[in-house]
Amino acid sequence: MSDATIPASGHTAHPTHQGLVQVHITAQRLPSVTLISTWGGGIEALAQAVHRALGCTPPARTGETAECAQGLLMRSGPLEFMLIGAQAAPDRVAQLRAHIPADTGSVLDLSHARVRVRVQGVKAADALSKLYALDFRPAAFAVGDFKLTGHHHIPCTLHRLDAHSFDLYFLSTYAHGQIAALADAALEYGVAVDGHGTTDQVY
Repeated sequence: MSDATIPASGHTAHPTHQGLVQVHITAQRLPSVTLISTWGGGIEALAQAVHRALGCTPPARTGETAECAQGLLMRSGPLEFMLIGAQAAPDRVAQLRAHIPADTGSVLDLSHARVRVRVQGVKAADALSKLYALDFRPAAFAVGDFKLTGHHHIPCTLHRLDAHSFDLYFLSTYAHGQIAALADAALEYGVAVDGHGTTDQVY
C-alpha cells in the first residue's frame, strides 16, 4: 500500500475555536499480521506450539497481550491468537507452520486485510466512548489490554497503550469510513488526521 492509498487520505485537521487539537488520529500500514487458530479442545496444544514457535508465553485470556521478539501477540479469541509483527516477514507463515502442524491449528497471513489506526490525545477516550460502548476507566480497561468491539456492525480490536493512547485494528475495506467516524466523534475536541503514517511514524 503506497502513501497515496493510506485509508486516511482526504481527511484534514479541525482545531477547536480556541485552536486546540486534543485528538490525533494516524493511519498505519501493518507489515505483518498473522492469525493462529484451532478448534474446540485444541487450545492447550496450540498454546504450547505457539510458545515453542515464538519463545514467549501466550496470553491466557481473550483480551490480553504478550510482547514477543516477533511482535505483539494478542489472545484474540478463546481459540485463537493474532500476531502483529514489528517487521515484514514473508516467511512467517512457513516458520510458524513448522511448529504448528495441521492437526494442531491453522496459520493465516492477514497482513493485507488489516489497518491500524492510532488515536491519542487527552480527549482520545472521550471521542472513542462516543462510538464504542465500553467502560474506559482504568479499572475496567487496563493499559496493555484490548477489547473486541465495534459500531454499526463494523468490528474493531481496540488496544489500550496508555491512559490517552489507543490502537484500533480495522478490516482494510472499512478503514476509510471508520477514520471518518472517528474524526467526526473527535471534532468537538479538535482533531488532526495523518494519512501518511507507517509503523514507525505515529505523529
